Amino acid sequence: MCGYSLITGLSPSVVRATIMITIFITAKTFARNKNGYNTLAFAAFCQLIYNPFLIWDVGFQLSYLSVFGLIYLQPKIYKWIYVKNKWLNKVWQLIALSLSAQLVTFPLCIYYFHQFPVYFLMGNLFISIPLILIMVLGIAILVPFIDKISPIFEWIIVTTNTVLKWIADLPFSTFSSVWITLPELILMSIALGLLIYGLVSKSAKFYIFSALIYIACSAITLYNDWTAIHQKKIIFFTLRKNYAAAFIDGKTAVLLTDLSPDDRNYKFFIEPTLQQSQINAIRFTNLERDTVSKNFIKKDNQIVFYKYNILLIDEHFNYKKIVIDSKFSSVWLTANNKYNLQNL
Repeated sequence: MCGYSLITGLSPSVVRATIMITIFITAKTFARNKNGYNTLAFAAFCQLIYNPFLIWDVGFQLSYLSVFGLIYLQPKIYKWIYVKNKWLNKVWQLIALSLSAQLVTFPLCIYYFHQFPVYFLMGNLFISIPLILIMVLGIAILVPFIDKISPIFEWIIVTTNTVLKWIADLPFSTFSSVWITLPELILMSIALGLLIYGLVSKSAKFYIFSALIYIACSAITLYNDWTAIHQKKIIFFTLRKNYAAAFIDGKTAVLLTDLSPDDRNYKFFIEPTLQQSQINAIRFTNLERDTVSKNFIKKDNQIVFYKYNILLIDEHFNYKKIVIDSKFSSVWLTANNKYNLQNL
């Protein structure tokens, strides 16, 4: 296991698994009792002693949360349904395993990745079949004279990726563009914890507390939506070879940029910010064109958004055309302009 963790780059989740397995094997060797919670806590303690900043690592957080869900929740979910058939029982075990991990990590996944995989059960059930083969064969091909199995290894990986991509491309496979704030994350986590404890203890009062917290969370969401409807702001994006500025009015935006909606830089840097601002209508334009929209005007080298005036200085800028007593709120210097701040 230590060798595997070295091969994979000592990621937090793999190191956690290595420490836990080492403790379990040691306890079994010396005929000592094993406690999953203590082992999990000790593994986290060891990693945080070495690097305290791992507490902010997404992989570290999700790894420990999911394992906690497996230890605490999986046995309880498994008891919900009794399955006599041997093979169906194994399927139900995998379903209980997947549900327990997904439930406890759900709020954090929404907070960090802003999406939820709808068909996670289908994907998890499928990947459990080739996963063990991939791990075993991946290490086996490193041994001399066994490299002839590499075509089989390649076929398994390609087939697995193809099926997973097919699942990801199914209609409504992902519930995306979900943005929650830190207070909403905390409330959702508390409500989910109360709901899970209510399911385990079968106590109605925990359901009520959970429902009340979810109502409070919904109230925050409604307030954020109201704020988004009345927002007015300008966002300038810092890009290496391109330019972009978003003029946001409510849930609509005029985007001045030389990027297309399909460009990788737009998808990675700009689109998430607009989604977070709850923008549902975007008008694309660029600095070469004059644009007139509601509360927005771009004419030659002047941009007006409500009462905010911006002087645009680009390669075509001619200061002689600017009225002497003109007042501007700010100046936008493009990368290809012929001036600098000292000359201005």
